[in-house]
Amino acid sequence: MVTISNKPILREIERHLEQLRRSERKVADLVLARPDEVIHMRIVDLASAAQVSEPTVVRFCRAIGCEGFQNFKVALAQSTAASPSVQPFSLSELDTARDYTYKVFDATMNTLQQVRDTLDPDAIEVAVDALCNARRVEFYGFGASSPVAIDAQHKFFRLQIASAALSDPHLQAMSAMSLTPDDVVVAISQSGRTTSLLEAMDHVREAGAVIIGLAPGNTPVIRQCTVPIPIDVAQASDESYTPLPSRIAHLAVIDILAVGVSKMKGAEVDRHLSKLNRGLQSLRSPD
Repeated sequence: MVTISNKPILREIERHLEQLRRSERKVADLVLARPDEVIHMRIVDLASAAQVSEPTVVRFCRAIGCEGFQNFKVALAQSTAASPSVQPFSLSELDTARDYTYKVFDATMNTLQQVRDTLDPDAIEVAVDALCNARRVEFYGFGASSPVAIDAQHKFFRLQIASAALSDPHLQAMSAMSLTPDDVVVAISQSGRTTSLLEAMDHVREAGAVIIGLAPGNTPVIRQCTVPIPIDVAQASDESYTPLPSRIAHLAVIDILAVGVSKMKGAEVDRHLSKLNRGLQSLRSPD
């Protein structure tokens, strides 16, 4: 059975949708559309609302990894409590420095929690394995994704992995044409639709290298990469300045991958990092 505390139940339902019977899918669609209402329903109420039988509701619960209807309701309550609805970021002319400080932090923390709850651990594990065994790792990103690529290169360079961060389309193209099947590219995009990045990815695929994609789900970057890691973050559509929480989410996922690689490399990389820290002490002021 599913360990509910580690796998948000709504995500489990989405993952099982294609395997459900038609009648069970009616229940799934209702739960996904109205989770806050379903929490308070009895099994007879849910069956009636979905226009199915009560045994169908039980079969649906078991199909998604729950022991029964009550176990499913507990999991649903935990999932919705752990993922509160996020209010859009907005500023008011009356906001004080304290107000907009809290708003920026709240928006960022909500975004990180949402991304954490939707990340696929299996995809993370595959990506970490590819990065750890790569001859060379290159990070591609344009615009706001460029600083993320630079930060990633800094982290992986310290882990003794030959790496580069490229944000120029011509350099990306030349680099991609020089890769081998032993190399890895991490394509970073907050839109998932940047044409120059997609063109570079075409060259990477021709070279046979692995592409790890960090981008919104169901976008060209995610569809065309080898190891997709969808990062879905709602972005403001108005023209006023708003924080860019997707950048923070991408940085957090890069940290996750770096931690995974460090863990796989073990004592060897620990000794190297300790050596670097000792060597850098002489560059720091004692005061």
